[in-house]
Amino acid sequence: MPTSTKSRADLKSQSAAPVTALASRDRVDVPTVKRRARRRSAQGDAPVVRVVADEFVENRAILPPSGENPGGAPTRSETQITQGAQGRMTMRFVALDLGARKTTYCELSEGQVVQRATVSELESLQPLLGPDQPAAKVAIEACREAWFVHDLLVKWGNEVVLVDTTRSKQLGIGQHGRKTDRIDAETLARALEAGRIPRAHVLSPSRRELRRLLGVRRALVEARAQLVTTVRGLVREQGERIAGCNVENFVARVRAHRLPREILLLIEPLLVLLEGINPQIESIEEQLAVLCAQEPIIAVLTTTPGVGTVVAACFMSVVDEAKRFHSAHHVESYIGLVPSEDSSGGKRRVGAISKEGNCYLRAQLVQSAWTILRSSDKSDPLYLWATQLVARRGKRIAVIALARRLVGYCGRCGVTVQFTTPSI
Repeated sequence: MPTSTKSRADLKSQSAAPVTALASRDRVDVPTVKRRARRRSAQGDAPVVRVVADEFVENRAILPPSGENPGGAPTRSETQITQGAQGRMTMRFVALDLGARKTTYCELSEGQVVQRATVSELESLQPLLGPDQPAAKVAIEACREAWFVHDLLVKWGNEVVLVDTTRSKQLGIGQHGRKTDRIDAETLARALEAGRIPRAHVLSPSRRELRRLLGVRRALVEARAQLVTTVRGLVREQGERIAGCNVENFVARVRAHRLPREILLLIEPLLVLLEGINPQIESIEEQLAVLCAQEPIIAVLTTTPGVGTVVAACFMSVVDEAKRFHSAHHVESYIGLVPSEDSSGGKRRVGAISKEGNCYLRAQLVQSAWTILRSSDKSDPLYLWATQLVARRGKRIAVIALARRLVGYCGRCGVTVQFTTPSI
């Protein structure tokens, strides 16, 4: 039987895979996006059908012509159509540098200064911060007119932040030896936007009235004391002396003293002023008594040894809301009756009292401490404690410590003055 033989070329051709023909180098007309769009627009609403490799057909979505809505569906919701878009306005951050003659305005938005202004009157700020303008967060430094400006801006619908001036250097005010109203206003605005403002307490209206009357009384008392000192000095220059007496009876004591005529002519204007000051002080004290009668806490504070109506009213006009303090020790620090400290490197250095806060209240408390120390009531526990401290540390240190303890007693015996930490 004849055997059929195949050549190696035939076997190689059968085992090898079929070879695809080379692609043509001619330009292929591939439809671009614009061309496809023109074709769809030319065909109208006819569906676009494309056959791929005779295997399946892909149906494309029918797109409506430009400018028309499919099926008359609205492009916006009914809420948007009736009410419109509800956008959220960016908070305005404004700082005011209040001055005696002019006020500097600086507004910041996202770290950039968007507006500056300088006005001579507060009413001129109404086009910028008035009730018709968007509400702003305004920073002002605590000063004489700060409370008035605070009330005015709040009335216009703004949020006011009162800056504690004792810590204004922490914000960068006065750095590098440059301090102007323009720079201070911008520095405050940047600190306000960053949330780094050390806030100061805003007194309630009743406490403000109390402090104003106390300020008038303080000015009159200091003027009377200065006049008495001047009269005594002029009399001593002529070799005469006036015996000690109460300041209310000083004018009567001088006139009863037989002084030479030339001395009487010299001090007569001062005596006339003294005679006019005493009735004014009495009138202020009557108004002060009326305000104190409306504050039940003041009557309770006066039960503390050495604390009278003036000291109690001064305490309330400074502390106002004691709940903002954590304890009585914080009130002592707020008034400036705690020792200053400069400790570092494992060494503790304690100095004199810090003397921060209201100096008038601190002076009144020290005078109350001296009154207790010189009291005739030797059985008073505060007197006994102070005398033991005098024996160990001396009178001056004992008086300051006693004044600091009075703050704790005033805080504990109050009705509305309640601390979260009652122990002192």
